Amino acid sequence: MSELFDPAEFISEATQLLKQRAGSRGAIVACSGGVDSTVCAELVRRAIGGRVVAVFIDDGMRREGEPERVAHALGSMGLKVTLVQASERFFDALKGIGDAELKRKAFRETFYSTLADVARGLGADLLIQGTIAADVVETVAGVKTQHNVLGQIGLDTARYGFSVTEPLVELYKPQVRQVARELGLEDKVSGAMPFPGPGLMIRVVGEVTPERISAVRTANKIVEEEMKGSGAFQAFAALIPVRATGTKEGRRTYGNIVSIRVVESEDALSATASDIPMEALRRIAERIVNEVDDVSRCVYDVTDKPPATIEYE
Repeated sequence: MSELFDPAEFISEATQLLKQRAGSRGAIVACSGGVDSTVCAELVRRAIGGRVVAVFIDDGMRREGEPERVAHALGSMGLKVTLVQASERFFDALKGIGDAELKRKAFRETFYSTLADVARGLGADLLIQGTIAADVVETVAGVKTQHNVLGQIGLDTARYGFSVTEPLVELYKPQVRQVARELGLEDKVSGAMPFPGPGLMIRVVGEVTPERISAVRTANKIVEEEMKGSGAFQAFAALIPVRATGTKEGRRTYGNIVSIRVVESEDALSATASDIPMEALRRIAERIVNEVDDVSRCVYDVTDKPPATIEYE
């Protein structure tokens, strides 16, 4: 598929499409800082310039320092940027929900309701987002609800007060990376490790709380630091709602279990668990147990996709 894809031609066609869809309207583009949304933001910037505002929602589920880093990076691309603090709104929406699909749907509703408030305040009635083909495939197939899939499953966006345009919806991840390189985006964007739209929420199995998000944020940071430069498609940590006995400084502990996950993939539709040297795994586990509160042990997930999914929730 990729050898027949012409990124320069795609950029030309997508830019023209965005110009037509926007017309004279104001627009917002939802940005997470990943390659999909950043490519989307650059395309719409080229199409309609200053009439688009890039919106980053800090939902409390982001990595350490990520909201500020992304806002700065988008601004350096010449985009107007709005950083929305909405963590309390999201934690309230997720309170008491343990089921993975219900969590995703609650996140989706809160995400679009927040965007609707922002769009209304800016006088914009067009939302542009970086939904890609894999998002639609998994949602339509019932594997898991992707938070950025709406019209393809019959959800009407009119109630939010905006229409939606998705310029990347027919592309898969390798093609999006080609477009990123053709646009001249930095390697740290075009080659960025995928990070889920709902963020760390789906790396906490079961109910999401600020404390559990904080724990998995630190564990995730450790895995990313230790696996930097490995070439893995994705590397992260997930918090499992099971407690186990451990020992620290000669005393009994009883803490959570963290699962380490590293996979190889091309398009995220399938994946193979990476063969990680035991020395590296031991180093990661030692850091997590020592640096993350209330964790007693780590395990390494060797399950491929299928039968598993890459993320946990």
